[in-house]
Amino acid sequence: MTHRVAFLVFDGVTMLDVIGPAEVLHQAGLLGHRYEVVLVSPGGGPVATATGPALGPTTAAADAGPVDTAVIAGGERLVPAPVDEELLSAARTLTAGAPRVASVCTGAFLLAELGLLDGRRATTHWRHADALARRHPAVRVEPDAIHVRDGRYTTSAGISAGIDLALALVEDDHGAEVARHIAREMVVFLHRPGGQSQYSTATAPPPARAAQLRAVLDAVLGDPAGDHRPAPMARAAAVSTRHLSRLFRAELGTTPARWVERVRLDRAQRLLLDGHSVTSAARDSGLGSDEALRRAFTRHLGTTPTDYRRRFGSTRG
Repeated sequence: MTHRVAFLVFDGVTMLDVIGPAEVLHQAGLLGHRYEVVLVSPGGGPVATATGPALGPTTAAADAGPVDTAVIAGGERLVPAPVDEELLSAARTLTAGAPRVASVCTGAFLLAELGLLDGRRATTHWRHADALARRHPAVRVEPDAIHVRDGRYTTSAGISAGIDLALALVEDDHGAEVARHIAREMVVFLHRPGGQSQYSTATAPPPARAAQLRAVLDAVLGDPAGDHRPAPMARAAAVSTRHLSRLFRAELGTTPARWVERVRLDRAQRLLLDGHSVTSAARDSGLGSDEALRRAFTRHLGTTPTDYRRRFGSTRG
């Protein structure tokens, strides 16, 4: 039995969002588990990828017919609002009767725009997770996940995570051993270690509405190793510690202490990748000791400082 998988593509689509998962399905076919891959676009014909080469031929969404799995690929054009109506219409048509619907990277924005993710857990590229959560508050965005399944919908993180997504779909269809074989053949993880937080250095907060809070955030970002306990921060903002906590909750969804720790961790990540020792990264980031740095890495990134530097510091082992 052949499983029909349709990828919705468009001008500006990220090529690896399509080619990566399609290669997983091709490898499954070599093992005797057939998938028919169909490229679908709003109007048919070839589409230009973000990197230049075209994908095609494609079938118009209205002519695609029944599919077993609909996959919405990503691209930067999906992030700015409003999303193109022609593309929305194509996504609506393709997903309407599909028993299984998935998205890669920013493809989640199309599903969310259609209301299909309301009340559901979902993820997208770590860089756009905040934008997805702000624009679609009914979606329970999980910014650190590589892929998330909720009902008939599976969403994945950015770009190469489409391979992780496709491996998960093949495992659903044909079992873990088949997925493991494909992962070994493609020289990738079957279950990637860590989450998206390991890839991001993500402490660029949205602009604060309150002037007092803007001053505090600028001071912390400018000197993470400074004295940023709640009381000195509140004095600098000329507010009470209680009011400062309310401002952080209202605008950043966290506490002052947790946000400061995340800024310091971000600085420590950068220092490690720039060649600093664990001790100097701990000191210069404001986290203080090797043990405090290790605890922060474990809590937020699920790894150790040494392993993080080994994994992300260079292509050379």
